[in-house]
Amino acid sequence: MELKSLSRRRFSPLTRRILFVNMLPLLLLAVGVLYLDDFRRGLIESELQALTTQSQIIAAALGEAAVSVADPDDDERDDRLAPELARQILRRLVEPTRVRARLFDDTGALLADSRMLGQGFLAVEVAPLPPPDAPSERPRAGDVLVDLLGGAMTQDMALPPYRELREANAADYEEARLAFLGEGARAVRRAAGGGLVLTAAEPVQRFKQVLGALMLSTDGRNIETALRTVRRDILRLASATLVLTVLLSLYLAGTIARPVRRLARAADRVTVARTRSGVGGTLGAGAALSRAIPDLTARGDEIGDLSAALRDMTEALARRLDAIDRFAADVAHELKNPLTSLKSAVETVARVSDPGVQQKLMAIVLEDVARLDRLITDIAGASRLDAELSRTQAEPVDLAQLLEGLAEALAAVAKPGQAKPVFNAANAGPFAVMGIADRLGQVFRNVVANAQSFSPPDASVRIAIARVGNKIAVTIDDDGPGIPAEKFDAIFERFYSERPASEKFGTHSGLGLSISRQIVEAHGGTITAENRQNEGGAVLGARFTIQLPAA
Repeated sequence: MELKSLSRRRFSPLTRRILFVNMLPLLLLAVGVLYLDDFRRGLIESELQALTTQSQIIAAALGEAAVSVADPDDDERDDRLAPELARQILRRLVEPTRVRARLFDDTGALLADSRMLGQGFLAVEVAPLPPPDAPSERPRAGDVLVDLLGGAMTQDMALPPYRELREANAADYEEARLAFLGEGARAVRRAAGGGLVLTAAEPVQRFKQVLGALMLSTDGRNIETALRTVRRDILRLASATLVLTVLLSLYLAGTIARPVRRLARAADRVTVARTRSGVGGTLGAGAALSRAIPDLTARGDEIGDLSAALRDMTEALARRLDAIDRFAADVAHELKNPLTSLKSAVETVARVSDPGVQQKLMAIVLEDVARLDRLITDIAGASRLDAELSRTQAEPVDLAQLLEGLAEALAAVAKPGQAKPVFNAANAGPFAVMGIADRLGQVFRNVVANAQSFSPPDASVRIAIARVGNKIAVTIDDDGPGIPAEKFDAIFERFYSERPASEKFGTHSGLGLSISRQIVEAHGGTITAENRQNEGGAVLGARFTIQLPAA
């Protein structure tokens, strides 16, 4: 099995996600600010207001100074605009500005246009030239990009188009037509080549008499220049912020993705190494594999917590694998003895003709088969125990009730002369624990049965329960020979067998106390063994103590 190819890409998916999440709000903000719709409307409104003010001033000047006054004695007095005088005044007034002025007489005909010199076919359009030292009007690439981005988000297509007419009439422009009705008006239109055309019209009056209409117009160059400047500054700031965001995101992703990749590769190496060594590999190899996970707990963050959890998990798995190794070795050893005896008996019985010897050999065969069956049954139960304990839901169990019922049941089936269990509650309960009743009952049956087997005839096995703080303590005492001092812990190992001399060999598999400790520890408790002694130090019997957390 080969190592997996982990994170061979330049940017891991996690890095890409962090970049996307961090960059998206900034990009959306930049796009939203580039739109600047409210700012643009404000500029247009300001430009229209300025245009309206100029048109009012110029219209008032024309109404006072460019009028051909009729005879005061004439009953049908009719003041009119003086064409030549109106043109001169109009050209002089709009010359300092960038606006275009068109003056319509009382019939709606075009009387004067500040952009045209002459009349009719002799009219010449006037266009201002840039100063000699003015910079080139060639647009920069950055400005073109800004204009494209900004223009793509504006809604100028909804505006009415502006049409340039050579023989214009007041009726061609709605604002000029309204000016003849004595009220000012203004409009915004979309130019054919792009951009805006802003217009404002005011009536030219003298003593409430409308003599004509003045219409001022200008392009949206100032507006677009202001927008371009703002957008360019925003793009510069956004670009710098974006670069900083990318660098910080890469740093953040590196602090997350790199250690995660290290942990993943280390876990993969552990998997590969364990697969190559096999479950039945060298004992203690699991502990060495657990050290392959890098220790990142010094980070003090979630990655450090993940590293600690992986190390703990790997160490627990390593201990479990080592335990499986030892269990497999123990099983092989324990099965080998009855198989060797069985093989020898079978081979011998084939060569012996004496019926008596054959009968003894067949008895040995039956005993070895029974022993194998007992071993295999106990081994199968022990191997399924972990899965059952992790899968079964714990429930409240009243240990006093469980132990009292167990003592009564074992006393009822005890053989003549066999020690009988006696139950006693040392103090008031409650004695409830969270656990699996069947498995806890198996623990107490194993320990009581073990005490019965070592007790002298007609003795008793005393079961006591007491509540000690937040724990429930159960003690099981017998009057047997006790346990060798150096074997207090060894008796809980698998296949350890320390049986009475009167007991027939092979009656027990040596897994009972080992299974009992496994069940108790799975419930968060402890099981220990010791000897009871009198004041002179003489052994009075064995004592098993089981402590479980109270519910």
